[in-house]
Amino acid sequence: MNIPMTKKGYDALQAELTRLRRDERPKNIQAITEAREHGDLKENAEYKAAKEQQQFIDTRMTELEYKLANAQIVEPSRGASTTVVFGVTVSLLNMESQEHKRYTLVGEDEADIKNGSISVQSPIGRALIGHEVGDIVEVHRPAGMIEYEIQSISFEEPD
Repeated sequence: MNIPMTKKGYDALQAELTRLRRDERPKNIQAITEAREHGDLKENAEYKAAKEQQQFIDTRMTELEYKLANAQIVEPSRGASTTVVFGVTVSLLNMESQEHKRYTLVGEDEADIKNGSISVQSPIGRALIGHEVGDIVEVHRPAGMIEYEIQSISFEEPD
């Protein structure tokens, strides 16, 4: 299964994996070793906490390795696009509230709504793909349906 992401997103995941391998895992192993030295492991809270942290680190490393191995780096051309595709920034108008929104469509691991980037797998992202400027798009979400008008499509980096 291919996991779409930008080069920037791929590099961020690679950096996290490197940090976990190089820094966090060795610190955790040291913490386990030190906790073992405190005696009875059945009643040793430090040991239990260190083992739980080890499980978290190992699980995250496995997840990152999978995502990186299956990454499909998508770098859209910087030319003009008439349709919404991965990597574009879309300006939207909420048809009900008349509020303007601006989102960049990125991979799931890169999504950061606070910085204006949303996953192409999100309800809004899925609804926008393939549409053009001027289209009214219906977004079905748990809170109900909402309509947006696509006002512009551009290639910009999210903040």
